[in-house]
Amino acid sequence: MKYTPLHVHSHYSLLDGLAKLDDLINKAKSDGMTALALTDHGVMYGAIEFYQKCKKAGIKPIIGVEAYIVTNRNVKDVATEQRFHLILLAKNNKGYKNLIKLTTIAHLEGFYYKPRIDFEVLKKYSEGLICCSACQNGELARGILNDASDDKLKKIIDKYQDIFGKENYYLEVQHHPNLPKQKKVNEKVFDLGKKFDVPIVATNDTHYVNTEDAEAHDILICLQTKKTINAENRMSYLGEDYSLYSSDQMSDFFRGNLEVLENTNKIAEQCEVEISLGETQLPYYEIPEGKTDDGVLREMCIDNFQTRYGFDYHNPTNEKQTSIIERLDYELEIIKKTGYPSYFLIVQDFINWSKEQGIVVGPGRGSAAGSIVAYLTNITNLDPIEYDLLFERFLNPERVSMPDIDIDFADTRRDEVLRYTEEKYGKDHVAQIVTFGTMAARAAVKDVGRVMEMPYAFCDQISKLIPMNLKLDEAISQIQEVKELYDTNKDAKRIIDYARRIEGVARHCSVHACGVVITKLSLDEYAPCQYSRDNENVVVSQYSLHPVEDLGLLKMDFLGLKNLTIMENACEYIKKIHNVEIDIDSISLTDEKAYKLFQDGQTTGVFQFESSGMKKYLRQLKPNIFEDLIAMVSLYRPGPMDLIPDFINRKYGLKKVEYIHPKLELSLAKTFGIAIYQEQIMQITRDLAGFSLGEADVLRKAVGKKIAALLAEQKEKFINGCVDNGIDREKAKNVFAFIEPFAGYGFNRSHAACYAMISYQTAYLKGNYPAEFMAALMTADQRNMERIAIEIDECKQMGIIILPPDINESYSNFTVVAETLDSDKPTIRFGLNAVRNVGEAIAKKIIHERKENGKYQDLEDFLTRINCRDLNKKSLEGLVKSGAMDLFGERTSLLENMEKILLFIKEIEIEKNSNQTNLFSFGNSEDVTTTRLILKETEPASKTKILGWEREYLGLYVSDHPFASHAEYLKPFITSITLINEIQESDKIVRAGGVISTVKKIMTKKGDPMLFVGFDDGVSSTELLIFPRLYKEDKIEWIEGKVIVVEGTLSDKDDEKKILCNNVWDVNGDNIKELTEELRNTPYKQDNRKSFFQNKNAAIPVNTESSRKVVLKYPVGASAELAGQIKMLFMTIPGQYQVYLKIGEKLIKTNFKVNPNGDNQDKIESILGKNCMITI
Repeated sequence: MKYTPLHVHSHYSLLDGLAKLDDLINKAKSDGMTALALTDHGVMYGAIEFYQKCKKAGIKPIIGVEAYIVTNRNVKDVATEQRFHLILLAKNNKGYKNLIKLTTIAHLEGFYYKPRIDFEVLKKYSEGLICCSACQNGELARGILNDASDDKLKKIIDKYQDIFGKENYYLEVQHHPNLPKQKKVNEKVFDLGKKFDVPIVATNDTHYVNTEDAEAHDILICLQTKKTINAENRMSYLGEDYSLYSSDQMSDFFRGNLEVLENTNKIAEQCEVEISLGETQLPYYEIPEGKTDDGVLREMCIDNFQTRYGFDYHNPTNEKQTSIIERLDYELEIIKKTGYPSYFLIVQDFINWSKEQGIVVGPGRGSAAGSIVAYLTNITNLDPIEYDLLFERFLNPERVSMPDIDIDFADTRRDEVLRYTEEKYGKDHVAQIVTFGTMAARAAVKDVGRVMEMPYAFCDQISKLIPMNLKLDEAISQIQEVKELYDTNKDAKRIIDYARRIEGVARHCSVHACGVVITKLSLDEYAPCQYSRDNENVVVSQYSLHPVEDLGLLKMDFLGLKNLTIMENACEYIKKIHNVEIDIDSISLTDEKAYKLFQDGQTTGVFQFESSGMKKYLRQLKPNIFEDLIAMVSLYRPGPMDLIPDFINRKYGLKKVEYIHPKLELSLAKTFGIAIYQEQIMQITRDLAGFSLGEADVLRKAVGKKIAALLAEQKEKFINGCVDNGIDREKAKNVFAFIEPFAGYGFNRSHAACYAMISYQTAYLKGNYPAEFMAALMTADQRNMERIAIEIDECKQMGIIILPPDINESYSNFTVVAETLDSDKPTIRFGLNAVRNVGEAIAKKIIHERKENGKYQDLEDFLTRINCRDLNKKSLEGLVKSGAMDLFGERTSLLENMEKILLFIKEIEIEKNSNQTNLFSFGNSEDVTTTRLILKETEPASKTKILGWEREYLGLYVSDHPFASHAEYLKPFITSITLINEIQESDKIVRAGGVISTVKKIMTKKGDPMLFVGFDDGVSSTELLIFPRLYKEDKIEWIEGKVIVVEGTLSDKDDEKKILCNNVWDVNGDNIKELTEELRNTPYKQDNRKSFFQNKNAAIPVNTESSRKVVLKYPVGASAELAGQIKMLFMTIPGQYQVYLKIGEKLIKTNFKVNPNGDNQDKIESILGKNCMITI
């Protein structure tokens, strides 16, 4: 007999269900089932996905939930609570809505360990629901197991029948013959059903799909309960089968009572839920009486027209002005036809509100910048006309879908925008969106191994053999080491097999980083809600991103962008120090200082341009217009990155720009004949094949998605369009062949332009106000010690001095010492918030008290005035070890007397509370009054210890550097890391000295240990790779803070300079003499490579600014081609030496700095001739 499963858990019953929706539906379909229910524990996470997939498979979806019910949801007392399970199924749309209401109430009002409802709300929202009595944890089953009388059991049945109606309440039996309690429940349920004429259904409380999944499910339960498989008295489903039984199996199990199967089908027939998908449900935007939303939008655009374009919308005076007006009218007409005027009104409202509050908003994101309506309503801040951005890339009239405008806000103020949105539309109309963390392959292996009590090292070894983002089945088939381990090691096979079964299963839920849903009616009319597990003030939709979009709800991405906060803070510093108000959106896009940073690759802290590879290309490209920045944002990605050298060559005329057809120049001229942007494919299609831009966008998507049938259709249409426009068919085919691979790397120009704008703005601030910008940058990263170290490194390169924290000088954040800005030594002071273990509360208290009552005179004054519970041992140690309290005494002295200091604080607190003077003793040997704090004398800390503390509590060395005292002795035998980083050729053998800053140990595929080591000399830094051979030699202890000299091969793989070490020496004060002698007499390990030192002109010393120049003899009347060649070479060998050209009797300073060492001299001479280098 056919059977419908009505009690089914998926992996959305987090760490309790193993079954994925696709697997459940596929098995149901293969068994010939026509309907299937989903009843996860207290949640509806998977409801929409389940509904869609069932519909697609031709199976009726039954939306349900296994609810938790208590007598009173407002009572939260574990000692008295009786919590029961209940199966609720949506019979119709009213029932579905009530299911959403009940689930939301269970989470927002009744949550106590579990989401709970009570009979009050169950009765209120019972319409349209079918109820089943559930498993052994149901109220009826619990009564049976407690030997309740028939009268009491009848009262339970009556209670539910009164709520749902007799026709909508069913008793539940399950086939678990190995569970004596279930047998008892089943027998009594059949008896009660017959006695009181109550229908019965058979279920299986499904938690996984197939019988063989039982052990994998057991591992999942262990993960949920934080137990191992051998733990005693743990929760387990083993011993019974909780799979999705087939109809034949259920018919066999209940062959004497087949009506219990027939009743499941009756329920399925009654359940008719139709969820509306794809219909836009925008929230209400208040429009003035007598006006329309499209009319209001038009008025806004026209009102801002003069400000944005400098002329009156109603009085254009030339063709260009007329074309801008036509573009606006065209967009407004499309927006009106597609029904999205209110969308634009909603978005502009919270963006303009944010700007009015002084919250920095990004210039735009994604394709929205292609809309002139967005520009005129201040949604975006980039003129789509000026930057040739296309509206159809954003809103295509040929294929209408809801616009998607993502917005960047200063990350520290994003929550303010959320609060405003809640106030505007109602707190019950706005929520953030749930997202799920799933079991990835490597994590699944580790989890399974831990539960199975396998050695950590063994599990870690297996995990590290699996490449990131590769699934386990792919790893077995593609990675030889994984396959061998799987085939030869039975423990590894068991771990991997179980991991394969839990891979991809939802492990936990969290809040989407930026997604926000805004609804027309109350949220629980559309989606169930819950609180964030990390913040009870944050309401989250249980439907994730795609279901929210599929329901037609307004989903906005409110992104917090740190770089906007940096700009906001930098502008505040500038205003405070210089009384200069900077409107970052109105700065000149031709600022020389900004472009100089890009040209020199000095872009640490500049948005999107920080990587060493990007810096290398910037030095070659020498960007001098904004268009260059847009191109680099688009090109510096896997794939198109290979085109960068070609782009540079064409920009400087070193490679000829050629077009397959002359009309391609219309769209490709700005990028020198290279297709970079998605919009270019649209323009090519319009110019050659006569497509509208809407049709062109359809073709763009077809090429990008690579759907064979759609692609063939669009290709034929394109070629025919070209032929109709007089283009040869073969030439048209060649153009399409040119377009096709472009889909693999084409970038959204609108998005690139917006992000290039933020990049330029950050560079402008860094170039014109370097100290103020760097202070803002470090403030944004002050909890990230690794980043702070990099940024302080950058400050050193920029000539900015960093002062350590100081109780009497520091503020919460990094601050510019204003009086130093007119000197040649601009200075930034460390902020107290950047000190480890010093919280914001104590930092604020210290600063507030100092502002109110002056600087702290001594330790007693400080301790007496700071009455804050956060001034404890932990925070005091942070302040002392970081050097912030050096004015009160030597660091060791303060630390050794910490107990006395804490007792002093305690006594002060007692005195203040009692309002009387109190004498007290610090111990048997000393009697001290409250007015004196006498510290015992101690030996001062060594320099090494002080530097260690600074590294621990500030993330870097401030007062000195461990390598500094050794640098002079080692200088003749090593190359500075700064100079090493300028070497252009790989495979050079180099020696360097410095300090280990970070150590990361990994295992190779063979299971051998190797290290990635951060290494710096106090001026610059690099990375060392320590391979197993050197690591096993055990020459030194690889720990942070150790001073060493290394020798190795220089590598620039992935555009990151690294030293592949083949030798290492320990450096300390006792061995420096012997070490220098050994280095003098130790030849380089060649490895068939040339030593950097053994090339001519190697390691040219850099002593003074005046010595950093190279003069080259340049022929009078040389060709443009020669000029292009030498310019290109200069860009590929950047360095510290200013290039001068001697042309006849004239000496001309160029814009280039090069590294003339080694082979580079040969390269220069190959272009300009032998002996062209006059002086260095």
